[in-house]
Amino acid sequence: MSGLHHVTAIAGDAARNHDFYTRVLGLRFVKKTVNYDDPGTYHLYFGDETGSPGTILTFFPWGHMPQGRGGVGLTQTTTYRVPESAIGYWAHRFVELGVKHEAIEKRFGESVLGFTDPDGLGLALVGVAGAESEKAWAGSDVPVEHAIRGFHGATLLLDDAKATAGVLDVLGYEEVAREGSSIRFKARGSDVGNVIDIREAKGFLPGRMGRGSVHHLAFRAKDDQEQADMRRRLVEEHRMHVTEQIDRNYFRSMYFKEPGGIIFEIATDQPGFSIDEPVESLGTKLVLPPFLEGRRAQIEAHLVPLKEVA
Repeated sequence: MSGLHHVTAIAGDAARNHDFYTRVLGLRFVKKTVNYDDPGTYHLYFGDETGSPGTILTFFPWGHMPQGRGGVGLTQTTTYRVPESAIGYWAHRFVELGVKHEAIEKRFGESVLGFTDPDGLGLALVGVAGAESEKAWAGSDVPVEHAIRGFHGATLLLDDAKATAGVLDVLGYEEVAREGSSIRFKARGSDVGNVIDIREAKGFLPGRMGRGSVHHLAFRAKDDQEQADMRRRLVEEHRMHVTEQIDRNYFRSMYFKEPGGIIFEIATDQPGFSIDEPVESLGTKLVLPPFLEGRRAQIEAHLVPLKEVA
């Protein structure tokens, strides 16, 4: 399977972030852990019931960071799939809940409802024919017939698409359409998280990462061998500098910067989010990897409990 594995972004206040993605968007809070490279910071995961690849949006709540600025070299929009019939429901819900959003428009023949989260992260819901038959998290107050079905994909804002297109080919994508300044790529053999759009904006101002920015996009590898094969091709065919494999507990990762400057990750589908807590209680406690467990008291003392800042 190809496609997005997860998307990681930067937030400000952790409790506000948790409230928006669980209460407003109706996603499941899949995992409460910390940034392994910065254990004094939460790492929050939102997705479907089990945290399936292609559904997970994760956040580093770095409230000290300045607001990001959109521009070339960053992900412009992260998009979610919903049933085509659900777009009207979401437009009304955003009005009722005071969510900043745009008018519904057509892109590549699909209805798109753009909006932002409280930190200004660019998001959109895309109405997809047949998505009502796909699984959805039924544990929120969003009726399951309208619920989010995982990622549709992401839009990258780049000066030039050509070199990045070659990288996307290694990651399992192929060009399928063009519309204005946008080029659409679709993952081979996947539905969820299978779209990457590149908007070419030659000469546009470069973006600045901060609160409300996507930090990196992670793409799926079914296992270690497929991941290693991708790495080999990226190094040999595209001269990319790709890290060695890093164990992230729930998946194993490699990182590199694609030619346009956006951080890409290749993440394995396994072992998944139930490795350290049962599916029925995902996200209910702070989970730490074994190498940080001895510092639990110190870490918990530094983190502000989510329930106390909601």
